[in-house]
Amino acid sequence: MKTIFVYLYPEMADFEVVIALHRLRNAGGFEIVTISESLDKVQSQSGLWYVPDRRIADARAEDAAGLIIPGGPINNEQNAILPLIREMDSQGKLLAAICFGPQFLGRAGVLDRHGYTTSCSEETILQLGVQDPFPRQHFRQARVVQDGHVITSQGHAPVDFAAQVCRYFGVYRDAAQEYSQLFNICDTGEGNRHA
Repeated sequence: MKTIFVYLYPEMADFEVVIALHRLRNAGGFEIVTISESLDKVQSQSGLWYVPDRRIADARAEDAAGLIIPGGPINNEQNAILPLIREMDSQGKLLAAICFGPQFLGRAGVLDRHGYTTSCSEETILQLGVQDPFPRQHFRQARVVQDGHVITSQGHAPVDFAAQVCRYFGVYRDAAQEYSQLFNICDTGEGNRHA
């Protein structure tokens, strides 16, 4: 099964996951399927509009190898994705989230059993005046944390996040190929030429 679900929601930080998706699709041969609460267009933080491929209600855990969640605003009322997260967790499917995206893993109970990182500090939660979705006893201060089938990342580390997700699926033969593919995405094979 070579399908990856990507959760789309209002004000998501789409730019945090595009490198991972680009590499999974182009180097790994994965089909990228976007899911959301409805099939209505979703606007990201970058201002781009996305049209989901499927409603969450129509997404089945057995149809994908993993789920990628970009960061976005903390919203404790945004829980439609949680049953799918729990189902994918029970099947040992990849759950990968970056920046504030691990909030969904936290509310689904996944982070009660896994080490994780997030860009959302306790101070930020206090400033926002929202319930903290993160079990802080499992927080690790790191750019990327992988604990089993769960990968989380700080928002300032999208390349590290992409590399870890690609490693998880064995997209690259070795570290040299990984480095070349991740850091020379636009290389035409003739070396890097800059005007």
